[in-house]
Amino acid sequence: MNLSRIDALVLAQEGLTRVTRACIEQMQLQKLNALLAREKQRGGFYRDLPDHLQSLSSLSALPFTLDEDLAQNAPGLLLCSQAEVQRVISDATSGTTGTAKRVFYTETDLENTVRLYMAGLGELVFPGSVTMICFPFSGPFGLGELIAEAIRRLGARPLKAGPFLSYEEYAELIARERPDTFVGMPVQLLGMLRFVGRGSLERALISGDACPDSVTEGCETILGTELFPHYGSREMGMAGAICCQAHAGMHLRENHIIAEIVDPTGKPLPAGEWGELVITTIGMEAMPLIRYRTGDCTRILPEPCPCGSEVLRLDRIERQSDGICMSALDEVLFADKSIVDCRAELEGEKLTVTALAAGVPAEKVILSRLRTLYPELSVSFSARPALPSDRTLYPGKRALTGKES
Repeated sequence: MNLSRIDALVLAQEGLTRVTRACIEQMQLQKLNALLAREKQRGGFYRDLPDHLQSLSSLSALPFTLDEDLAQNAPGLLLCSQAEVQRVISDATSGTTGTAKRVFYTETDLENTVRLYMAGLGELVFPGSVTMICFPFSGPFGLGELIAEAIRRLGARPLKAGPFLSYEEYAELIARERPDTFVGMPVQLLGMLRFVGRGSLERALISGDACPDSVTEGCETILGTELFPHYGSREMGMAGAICCQAHAGMHLRENHIIAEIVDPTGKPLPAGEWGELVITTIGMEAMPLIRYRTGDCTRILPEPCPCGSEVLRLDRIERQSDGICMSALDEVLFADKSIVDCRAELEGEKLTVTALAAGVPAEKVILSRLRTLYPELSVSFSARPALPSDRTLYPGKRALTGKES
């Protein structure tokens, strides 16, 4: 059996001879204790934690790190000098109030991200091929640039499309450059496939947002191939878990991340049970986090991966929500094969959903399903024909206007 790409990466980075559960857990405990010792010596945000744990299971006794901790304690969380910082990502926007959350990266942190991208992209990007990148390009060491670097190292050509083109512009780009691979967000891919058509595209890696079953099925039906879902967040270095050829979950980069799943009270859950993902980033140089609550819902798959790797796998990712979940709404909308994109707004008890369509959607069926999904709300739905000049309604994560999804 061929060595999985995630195993090959861990072997190369850690100097191991085998990637077994015992080896992984021993390595994680060593790295965790090294991190705790650094934190104690640094005297920063985590100075009150113990400098050594006897077992990985003892990690669950430590306190959680929350978003507000990142926003309010950036200097205390930074474990390197400012001179070593290569990239800072902030969630500050024109609508941000209070202190924005910032995450820092060293050159090594960014190199580790590129190498994980290479392991994941290597499953579907081949030498001489052309890969269309529809994530943002925000300057040196940004997400799009790091993906492009990984593609170049694989001997392929990155096509820097970005997320902001119109459907007409995407169609022209595909016809002119003939990309065979897409990298971007799931609904953006489905909308493009339904309105523009598959063209030269044969394979796709999707990440950056939840991907409901109706979106997965819609994309795979048109492409004729299975999607490669990836998972990452800025707190884990923009890259966390990759899909192998088995298409049976996403392998976590366990040499850099310890994952836990917890229930709403914070109690750890066993493999196979759904809950919130909590991460400890033992491989980050600039800003390692200990027991950071991601707000993302998933589970650790308990059965062995068909690819043979013993590296843990995450199931699909959903954003936690105590109200309307955007992915649940998308599940209903994109089950209609004419829907290209949609947007939802909530004002008080009124939910308004508008859509772009390529064809004639079953509006009454969609409205009935939405009302069944949200019986406590006054729901309205409307659709108009998508135009070549239209752009994706959510260039970033899909969210309910006025309420976090």
